[in-house]
Amino acid sequence: MAASNRKYKTFDTYFQEQMNDPEFRRHYETQQPEFDIIRALVDARASRNMKQKELAEKVGMSQADISKIENGTRNPSLNMLKKLADGMDMNLRLEFIPKDHH
Repeated sequence: MAASNRKYKTFDTYFQEQMNDPEFRRHYETQQPEFDIIRALVDARASRNMKQKELAEKVGMSQADISKIENGTRNPSLNMLKKLADGMDMNLRLEFIPKDHH
């Protein structure tokens, strides 16, 4: 287990070093909402023990389309996210939060 902790620390250290680069930080921050949506969708589906195919059938989509959303090659509309939430018997909540200014 110590080895995996070292890997995470190494990644965290690398990530923090990269975040010191203004160009990297700007790119990361512009992509962060998309990453958050993908992570939230995958986590929600997993919490319901649903396979992509099951969710796709419930919402009338193909499994390939669910896969594209989850791997970031397709950006879902807000209506699509609502439909996916309904298919998982969940509510969708969108938040606007203040930016941290360091």
